[in-house]
This record gives sequence, C-alpha cells and structure tokens, in this order.
Amino acid sequence: MTTNDVRSKPLRSRSAAVAVAASMLLLLVPPAADAASAAPAAGAAAAPHGETGLTTPAAAAPLTNLSHLNFLVDTVPLAPVDGHTTYQIAEHPSAQAPWTYADKKADGSYTRIGGGDLDPATGHWSQGAFNADDIARTAVVYLRHWQQTGDPASKEHAFQALRSLTYLQTVSGPNAGNVVLWQQADGTLTPSAKPVELPDPSDSAESYWLARTVWALGEGYAAFAGADPAFASFLQERLHLAVGSLNRQSLAKYGTYDTADGVKVPAWLITGGADASAEAVLGLAAYVKAAPGDGLAATALARLSEGVAGMSSGSATEWPFGAILPWNKSRTLWHAWGGMAPAAVAAAAGVLHQPRLLEAAVKDSAQFTPQLLAAGGPDNAWSPTPGEAQIAYGADSRVQGLVATANAANAPGLLDLAAITAGWFFGANPSGAPAYNPAAGTAIDGIEPDGRVNPNSGAESTIHTLLTMLALDNNPELKAKALGIDRTVATHGLSVVEAESGAITGGGSVIRPASAWTGEANISGGAYVSLSTGASLRVPLPAADEPRNIYPIVNQGIAPSGSTSWTAGKGPLGSTRNGGAGAQGITDAPGILFPFALKRALPAGTAAVVGTTDGDVALDALLVQPQLSTVSVAGPGGEATLYVSAAPERIERPVNLPAGFRLSQEAFDASGRPLTPSPMQDAADQSGRVSVAPGGFTRVTLVRN
Repeated sequence: MTTNDVRSKPLRSRSAAVAVAASMLLLLVPPAADAASAAPAAGAAAAPHGETGLTTPAAAAPLTNLSHLNFLVDTVPLAPVDGHTTYQIAEHPSAQAPWTYADKKADGSYTRIGGGDLDPATGHWSQGAFNADDIARTAVVYLRHWQQTGDPASKEHAFQALRSLTYLQTVSGPNAGNVVLWQQADGTLTPSAKPVELPDPSDSAESYWLARTVWALGEGYAAFAGADPAFASFLQERLHLAVGSLNRQSLAKYGTYDTADGVKVPAWLITGGADASAEAVLGLAAYVKAAPGDGLAATALARLSEGVAGMSSGSATEWPFGAILPWNKSRTLWHAWGGMAPAAVAAAAGVLHQPRLLEAAVKDSAQFTPQLLAAGGPDNAWSPTPGEAQIAYGADSRVQGLVATANAANAPGLLDLAAITAGWFFGANPSGAPAYNPAAGTAIDGIEPDGRVNPNSGAESTIHTLLTMLALDNNPELKAKALGIDRTVATHGLSVVEAESGAITGGGSVIRPASAWTGEANISGGAYVSLSTGASLRVPLPAADEPRNIYPIVNQGIAPSGSTSWTAGKGPLGSTRNGGAGAQGITDAPGILFPFALKRALPAGTAAVVGTTDGDVALDALLVQPQLSTVSVAGPGGEATLYVSAAPERIERPVNLPAGFRLSQEAFDASGRPLTPSPMQDAADQSGRVSVAPGGFTRVTLVRN
C-alpha cells in the first residue's frame, strides 16, 4: 500500500505516518551517484542545446504497460455473506483483486505479498491479501486505460475489480454504505486487522477506503453507462449507498466549522481530511458529469469540493505557500501522498460551473508546487519542514493536479511544471535512476532523501505510476517534454537551519523531547531551543549573494508570552509572537509549531540572524527561502532551468551566456498563465537576463543564435 512499511499500512493515520518517519526502514539498495544536491552556481544558465522543445524518439510509443498490474491481480472467490454481495454473484462467484505488495527477488522477479503476518496454517494474513484502497484505484487504472485505448481486456479487468470492490461494501445494517478494508485470498473478509487500524471494524465508520470506493464507483458509472447500462445501474445504486453513508456522517455537519489552533476549519470533510475527500470528489465529478440530473450526488460533490477548497492556506510568501492542507486537525502538516486535492477541485469547478473552486487549485499548483520542486521534489511530508521519502503516490498526485488545473484554468505554464514533476519517474529524483520500467510496467516503492531505493513494486506504487503514464499518453506534447527529462542537475530552494546550531546568550538551553511528533507537526531535527526572557539566539546562515525570506519556526503556546524580535546586522526583519496560538479546538495538542513570515527579507550577504525575546519561547528552526529559487533538469531533450519567485516584485537576474547563444524564456504569472513578452524581451534574451514575475515562474533554456 505504501512505502513506509512493506508489511503494513501506516498511512491509514496521518499522524502515525509522520511520527514514524524518522525510524522508517525500507528494503534498500545503495544510491546512485549524487547529481541532485548541489545548488547552481551564481549566474549559471541552462546548458546549451539546439532545440527548445524537449522531445525524444520514444515519445510516440505508449508508456502505459499493465503487465505488472496484471501480475498483481488475482482471482478472489466470493460467496454471499451477511451484509455483503455483488453484481451477478450467483452466476459468477469470483472476481479480481490486486495483491497488496510485491517483493522484488534477487533474480528480478516479484513475489506477491499480503499485509501483516502470514499464518501458514490458515493461509490468512493478519491484515489480508487484498484491500479496498488498492482494488478501487486498480479499477480506476483499468477504466482510464479502457476509455483511452478501447482495450477490451482492461474493460474486463475494470468490471471484475468493481465487482470485487462492491463485495467489500456493507449493504445492510447500521454500517450500510461503509466498506470493509481487508480480504483474504480465499475471499474471507477481515473487518478487524492486526495491527488495529481505525475505524475498527473497518466498516464501522467512514474512511479513506470509502472515499476511494466513491472514486472508483463514479468513474465506473461514467465509463459503463453506455457500454453496459445494467452494470452501470448497479454501480449507481452502490454510489448512492456510499453517499447516503457520508450524508449520515461527515456531510451531516455541512456548513459547520471546527476550531484548529484558533482558526476555523471545515467540519464536514471525510475523516477530517481534504485528502480523503478529494478522492471522493474525483469520482463524484466523473459521475455528475455523466448523470447531471442526480441531485443527491451533485449536492455531495458541491459540499465536499467546498470543504476541500476551504483548506487552501498561505501564499507565495507565507507557509505553506498556497498548498491545500490535507488534515483539518493540523495547520502545519502537508503530505504528498493523497495529494489529489488540486486535481479534484479543478475537476469539480468545471462540472459544477463554480470557477471560484479553481482559486484553490491554482494556488496549490502554480505557487506551492514550484516551491516543492525547487526544495527537492515531492517529499512525503512537510511537517512543517520538508522531509521524508518520496513515493509514486506523491509524484502522481502532483502530476494529476497540474494537468487538471492547467486545463481547467487555461494555465499552460502548469504543464511545464507537470513535465518536470513527471520526470521523477524517468530519473529526475534523488536516486538519479528511473522509478518506472516501461518495458515491464514495474515501479518502485520509494526513494529516501539520500537516494536509497526500495526496489519493490506494490499495488499502490504501481497504480499511481500507471496513472501518471496514462496522463502522459493522453497528452502527447506533455509526454514528449517529460521524456526529455531524466535527471535533476541541481535544486536551490527552501532549506532548514536548526535553531540548536545557533549560539545562546542569556538563559536558554537545547531541549530534546522524547518524541519529535507534537500531535500535529514534527520538531525539526528532534530538538529545539528554549529561551528565557531577555535571552537571544544567533543563528549562522550559509552565505548567499541574494535576498532570502526567513520563517522562524516557533512552538507557540496558547497563553501570551511576549514576542521575539529578529534582526540581521543592524536591520530589523520583524517579530514573531511566542504564544497566543489560539484555542486548541480539535487538534491533538495545545499550541502550534509554525513557520511565521517576517516583514522584511534578509539582505544579500547576511551571515546570521539574531532573535531576542522578551518572554519565554521555544524556537525550533529557521526556514530559509531564496526569493528566486531554481530547479535545473536535463535529459535527451537538453537542459532547462525553472526560476521560481517568492518576491513581492519582479526580479531580473543575469546569467552567464556562452558565446553564440541567447536565452529562450517563457514567463508565467502566479497563476501559471503566460506573460506577454515586453518590448525589451529580445534584448534581455541576447544579454542574458532572466525576468520572473512576482510569485510566478520562468522556464529558461539556451539556444544558438
């Protein structure tokens, strides 16, 4: 299911997933040569090449190879039991479902594995062989492949996966509409898995797997409505059953708000999350587009989409830089897995004719994602500092959001970002090696920050890799650009300087708590600095000849406790409150660990920042953000550099031009829309000056005169 553990599913809980990050152990191989850690030299430009379009000869061949997913899929026997049945179960007492994991063996082949521990006496896993999360998303892969290619085999696989999924849905009793998560290879349901996952039993409340069931049912209805009306009608009934369950649970709270550290957050999100809700929205958007007269589904779509968009936060110069946060119980946790929110609200905006929903998708895609790429790519979590492994689920979520938002908002610049993001699968990642083998259809289960790779190819990784390949196959121009990128040359973006690296004057000490997890965020580096009234902390910074935005990460308590003034040299930068976090509300811990923006940027050449407090304060770290970040990528199509602004005004930056070359630059505003070249643009291209709009981005290559 996930990269965190090849035998369990820790990402059922957002907090648990982040809390175990520091001790995460993967089945790893040594890293490839490091090609992605160094920042570009000052004034450096993209390496010259003769063509501005990133194209490759292989771009015409389909990237989507279903061979490994077909290998994961197995026949599962089905028998009617209390509360569980499926379409034509009497005539066809079996269906198909994918095994959860696939361990790579020394000879390069794979062994299909269930979740948890295997009991050799019963053949049962402590969790199960198959799970609703992966069955639902497997159905989506086959549905999309069938719709794009007309492949009858994919149609049949989709049909069988949907039959398997609907068997797991409870059809009667108080839990009707909810979904059992795990199933054994012999068809036995496992309502309560070991280790325990919430809800327990797994169909006792709404869940991620209910949301993903809605996703598959919605896309399934849209695909089968014309091809098999009887089956489509069955899927419609099951979708109504699922929506009815949501209406009794989260959606019963529509229009009400909870408090999270003093801020109002939507109370009607599925499991409290924009992440789970977004995947349901994807299915509902597909369904409502195919069945526009269905008021029950349209209402659910509108309400869930409103809640997802309501989790949009920050700006180009305020953490989390426009991202849609996934969890209403934390204002300082973003994760890449389950990051379908921008894709979902972009899809819903068109179906519902509500363009305001696009605002959240555009901010996430055009402002946050460029910062994510410049900071090193789709890290599995920012909590609030970037970190953790990178997985296919996270990379695919970014691609899906960028493509959907580009189309819905007429923002072609987002497709350039999508190409860079999709390059992750072809080698533009921390390992420097491809994360997808198109000849075999296999993926990998994750890449650590130091480049170590989990070589297994479980269902979730395979599914989301294939979803990206389907998106590329469906967009030949984007596909050609993505295939032209197979390595990251350098990134220069958001970085972290630990508070404990600084020098304390006055009363203060370094504190190392037993756990870095606060209940809603992670203490960076596992330590923070505690200062008493009147004390100061001088934090040294790496030298830089550019202005930078500084975000002190303060662990604010609820009670007021004065403020900390921040200076650099003789100039003030601003201040942060030591306390006054606001009412705890639904969060799991009082107070908030948050990166606060300062009023002024750090001037170029500054070597240190000093914080002086007039009350007790806990300082975790400094987030350091160049006002002009960069990510340089290369491959068969040549080399290109993306310049990303976090400045309030337009930036011009000189780059070194080799003799006989000029710049080719495409500039986009903070929404990903192209900017009209100025009358002086040609002169700037010839002289080597890159221009970047406030909060926008510019893609630059070198071409021969």
